[in-house]
Amino acid sequence: MGNDFTTSLRPAIVLTILFALLLGLAYPLAMTGIGQAIFPSQANGSLVRDGKGSVIGSAVVGQGFTGDRYFQSRPSAAGKGYDGLSSSGSNYGPTSQALVDRVKADVARRKAEGVTAIPADLVTASASGLDPDLSPDAAYVQVARVARARGLAEGQMRALVDAQVAHPLAGFLGEDRVNLLALNLALDKMAAH
Repeated sequence: MGNDFTTSLRPAIVLTILFALLLGLAYPLAMTGIGQAIFPSQANGSLVRDGKGSVIGSAVVGQGFTGDRYFQSRPSAAGKGYDGLSSSGSNYGPTSQALVDRVKADVARRKAEGVTAIPADLVTASASGLDPDLSPDAAYVQVARVARARGLAEGQMRALVDAQVAHPLAGFLGEDRVNLLALNLALDKMAAH
C-alpha cells in the first residue's frame, strides 16, 4: 500500500511544480513582455504627463476635481474619494439610508449650482469608485458653471465638451463618454491661450 501512495504522489508533485512554473512564472512574464512590446502606454498605466514630463494622472483612473473652475467628477466611494488603495463601491443597497442621504446632498448641491435635469452619474458613484469618465450630459450640465467661473462663453465650453466626447468602440461597444482629466486639461490649455 505504501508503494502505491509514493507512485501516486510523485506525478502530483511534479505536475504541481510544472504548472506553478508555467502559470505562475512563464505565462505572467510572457504577457508582461507582450504588453510592453505592443501596448507600452497601457501596460504602464496610461499615464498622462504635463509639458514638463511630470505625471499628473492616468487616463483610466479617475481623480477628484473640485472648484467651479473645473468640470467635476462623479462621487467616489473609494476611501476619501478617488483613493486607488481603497477601490470599491459603497455596497449600499437602494434602501440604504446612508446612500439616500448622500444622493440627496449631491442633488441639492447640483440644484444650488443651477442644474435642473441632473444626470445620474453626477450623483451616483461607480462600482470601482475610480471611474475616469462622465456621460456627455453630465459634462454639458456643468458648462454654465465652468464658463461663469472662468469668464468664458458657454458656446466655447460646449464646443470643448463636444471635442472631448469619445464614441463607442466599433460604433456599438460601450457608450458615449467624456474623459474628465482630458477635458480639464483641454480647458486649462484653452484658457492659457
